[in-house]
Amino acid sequence: MSIQVLVVDDHQIVRDGLVALLGALEGIEVVGAASDGREALHLVAETEPDVVVMDIQMPNLDGIEATRFITGRHPDVKVVMLTMNEDDDTVLAAIRAGASGYLLKGSGADEVHNAVRAAAAGGMVFGAALAGRVATYFSGSAQGAQGEQPFPELTER
Repeated sequence: MSIQVLVVDDHQIVRDGLVALLGALEGIEVVGAASDGREALHLVAETEPDVVVMDIQMPNLDGIEATRFITGRHPDVKVVMLTMNEDDDTVLAAIRAGASGYLLKGSGADEVHNAVRAAAAGGMVFGAALAGRVATYFSGSAQGAQGEQPFPELTER
């Protein structure tokens, strides 16, 4: 059974490239493509994909807000962010919104393929450049410049 994927990116060439790449991979079926977050919400409701590959910076509704809506309304749909943004605040905002993965657009085809498969299986995936930083945040060893915890709203429990 193939993994159904929706591609969301505001740049036509990137969107077309992802559709072609993912569509050529064994075990993946591209069920649609959207140019912004609002269109993605409609297509998710229509196509019920297993995984959405989503950019962050888009007009009308950005990828983080779209992810929040998608994961809230369709908890079985997994979202993998594929973006140029690698700053910590954006990565953490995506995780808080419910993203199951976060890759940089410099990732190779194998990394994207593995991320889609892992997300569809219920895992979380971070590109090699980000995985160590994310692990550091969640291990509790990361502290701000003044000794602050990165998630002050969370209790130790």
